[in-house]
Amino acid sequence: MMMQLFSKLFIFISMALRWSLDFPLIREATVDCGSNVAYTITVDKNGHGNFTTVQGAIDSIPSNNNQWVCISVQAGIYIEQVTIDQDKPCIFLKGVNRSVTSIEYAAHGQLNTTPTFSSKADNFVAKDISFKNTFNLGSYEEVSPATAVLVYGDKAAFYSCGFYGLQDTLWDQLGRHYFEQCYVEGSVDFIFGLGYSMYKDCVISVTPVKNPGFITAQHRNSPNEINGYVFNGGSVVGEGTAYLGRAYGPYSTVIWYGTSFFKGVVPQGWDNWNRTGQEPNFTYAEVNCSGPGADTSKRVKWEKKLSDSELQKFIQPSLSIDSDGWIAKQPHS
Repeated sequence: MMMQLFSKLFIFISMALRWSLDFPLIREATVDCGSNVAYTITVDKNGHGNFTTVQGAIDSIPSNNNQWVCISVQAGIYIEQVTIDQDKPCIFLKGVNRSVTSIEYAAHGQLNTTPTFSSKADNFVAKDISFKNTFNLGSYEEVSPATAVLVYGDKAAFYSCGFYGLQDTLWDQLGRHYFEQCYVEGSVDFIFGLGYSMYKDCVISVTPVKNPGFITAQHRNSPNEINGYVFNGGSVVGEGTAYLGRAYGPYSTVIWYGTSFFKGVVPQGWDNWNRTGQEPNFTYAEVNCSGPGADTSKRVKWEKKLSDSELQKFIQPSLSIDSDGWIAKQPHS
């Protein structure tokens, strides 16, 4: 387990150093895609569309595209690793329903090669589709980095999507991201990275492993960075046990607001991940949460108490991730 942690940390540091040369922590989108879909292409694994693979459809879109293109993915399981490169903005990936449209793969081990789906471009939308890393999914015998989705483009939104994995399910890495009525499943650090993200009315499902897991591992590195995770509404469910988060960075920031917690939330709530003495720099908070796991009487003493004005800056999109109104400008129907 210790070797896995060192391996993950080494990979993350090396990749973060590379990304820091290419991107500021919040990138302004280089294009304005408008709000209308220019055209639609269809993916059908049975051959009744324009393409039989999702990657084939993505590859057909011109580089530096500046109009929304809808990729309509018909029902089915698409077993492939899919990547949207940085020069392919303005893609709207639309399934039939997350229960019947799924992109799946089973890579694991080296973190940066495991994602089933990687979205690297600005201005991306996904709806009604699931992303699964099927490595040990359902067996829980071996916990190893196995990411379902990596997202580090700015202005990415997911509606009614599913994210399935065991460890490192959703690499919410960089940029402003919005998740609405999504389902995220995992056990260890299964929402992690440097993203500046809101999870609105999402279901977070904790799967069982030998030791308590960790829902979030947010990696804010300094007080000057603008990032963090906000869970607004929704619920935490499952059959396992887990901490609400642990400090992947020295200024780790996670807010739970109005969320229903199942009984499997570890009473202490949060873990400093051996960052002893740095706890005052974390921004970990729970506000107006409910359910059997919402009892804060045994929480760590360094959990934050936010003023109403501080809280509003987290939970109001217009004051945080959506200050320029990008969410309403994107197609999602």
